[in-house]
Amino acid sequence: MSEIKNVTVIGGGTMGNGIAHVFAMSSFRVNLVETNRELADKALAAIDKNLSRMQSKGKISQDEKSTALGRIETHTGVKGAVENAGLVIEAVPENFELKKKIFEQVDQYAPASAILASNTSSISITKLAAATKRPDKFIGMHFFNPVPVMKLVEVINGLKTSPDITKTVLTISENLGKVPVEANDSPGFVSNRVLMPMINEAIYCVYEGVATPEAVDNVMKLGMAHPMGPLRLADFIGLDVCLDILHVLYDGFKDPKYRPCPLLVKMVDAGKLGNKTGSGFYAYEM
Repeated sequence: MSEIKNVTVIGGGTMGNGIAHVFAMSSFRVNLVETNRELADKALAAIDKNLSRMQSKGKISQDEKSTALGRIETHTGVKGAVENAGLVIEAVPENFELKKKIFEQVDQYAPASAILASNTSSISITKLAAATKRPDKFIGMHFFNPVPVMKLVEVINGLKTSPDITKTVLTISENLGKVPVEANDSPGFVSNRVLMPMINEAIYCVYEGVATPEAVDNVMKLGMAHPMGPLRLADFIGLDVCLDILHVLYDGFKDPKYRPCPLLVKMVDAGKLGNKTGSGFYAYEM
């Protein structure tokens, strides 16, 4: 496969702008797509802020920052953003119908040679690939937040993903300075299949009055050497995202061990989603 130089990232939220950031820092031309100009400008401002933080710490120079920003072009429509793309990465909210609709558009306008990738954290790569005419060129690239800092990329093969495509994506991930880990399609892949039941069980400990959130997190930090407790991590991920992933696991496996804790459901219903709303298992300054 010819060398990929142009990458399109669809979705400019926390994950999308982070993905655009690391590709631009690695000399790729990046088209970043949002639904309107205000959100596109907000995404670019977030990248500028993160690059400035790197510069202030002496990790990059002013010239490197300016060059990286110059590699990013924002768009408010899919067609013009993907026409010259070698790789298209979707990073929109964890909703199958939304992702499917985007990939149907991308499949229509992207070059036949383009690789299509989803940053989904739990939805079936095989099922998403089936919405396109190129399931052999469809793959999962699950980045972790914050993208510029976290080294892991889960590379997920769908049922029909070509080995050549997998090899290309593994190489691209390494070129970004990441450590790719290959896995096959299954609900939650490896990361969330292991992580979310732990978070859910930690929530049950609070729900059943076994311990406070602080106590649960301290046990896992001090006793199991976790850098962050599961409830603080759940707030950081977003309790709504945790609930969505648990639903995917529960629906995918039909196993009651993945049933979301009623307290998690209640907190999401109340709008207590963690860091992004200022309140979850802990309080945060907004």
